[in-house]
Amino acid sequence: MTQVLPLDAQCAHRAPLRSESMRRLGLVLALTAGVTVVEAVGGWLSHSLALLADAGHMLADVATLGLVLWVARMAQRPATPERSYGLVRLEILAALLNGATLIVIAAAIGIEAWQRLHAPAPVHGGTVIAVAAVGLVTNLIGMRILHHGHEHTMNQRGAYLHVVSDALGSIGALAAGAIVLLTGWTLADPLISFAIGLLILASAWRLVRESADILLEATPGHIPLGAVHDQLATLPGVSSVHDLPVWTLTNGVIAMSGHLVVREPAEHQRVLEAAQERLRALGIHHVTVQMERDAICE
Repeated sequence: MTQVLPLDAQCAHRAPLRSESMRRLGLVLALTAGVTVVEAVGGWLSHSLALLADAGHMLADVATLGLVLWVARMAQRPATPERSYGLVRLEILAALLNGATLIVIAAAIGIEAWQRLHAPAPVHGGTVIAVAAVGLVTNLIGMRILHHGHEHTMNQRGAYLHVVSDALGSIGALAAGAIVLLTGWTLADPLISFAIGLLILASAWRLVRESADILLEATPGHIPLGAVHDQLATLPGVSSVHDLPVWTLTNGVIAMSGHLVVREPAEHQRVLEAAQERLRALGIHHVTVQMERDAICE
């Protein structure tokens, strides 16, 4: 006996979260695009690598936020016979692309900072401070907008990490401008840029690792597979449990399939309902169970 809870029913309760997330992402996209232009012009006029690095980072964010919004809309399309899960997993692909883009940006910042260390360029500290302050305020506003609900979708969390790294970039540029203005030490600009790149790399790697785990259908880190097995194996009437994968379909949708050996056919419905109840307590709502009198697959 097999029972699968419909994916559309599981995702319906997340529709308001998606709509609100899209509204917030659109607002942050507009803010980020405006500040990108300001920082690019300011970095060019002041010869500041920290500002140019942050502007380049924010330009990538503009493209990323646009992609995130497109993916969020596509993911709302209903399932079809050709795509039984619809396009919900596009969110995970976009999150992976987000993380990969951040890694490339961090590497580019590191390379340019290394070159600047060997060939320092004059930096206009006052211009850097003024432009970085505008960028920081805007990034803090963006963080405030995206912070609410960023834990619900990996896409919004990826966008949130981009804005956080933008804020770090603005703080770094602000510090570099202040040091150059007060001391004239121009090496502060590439050194701080290098530190910003390392911080970006750390957050990007985590996002890439988590999205790759989902695409590889790894067991979710917060659900111990042993606990799932024990919850099923200890059900009255269940002789054994085998072939028990647990994976993430998309954000907030955990799936499981398994084979339960139940000797008495009359017990199948009771065991199935009890299994679903126990698995719901573990956060697993998309459940497929095959009942067997004898194990037919190992």
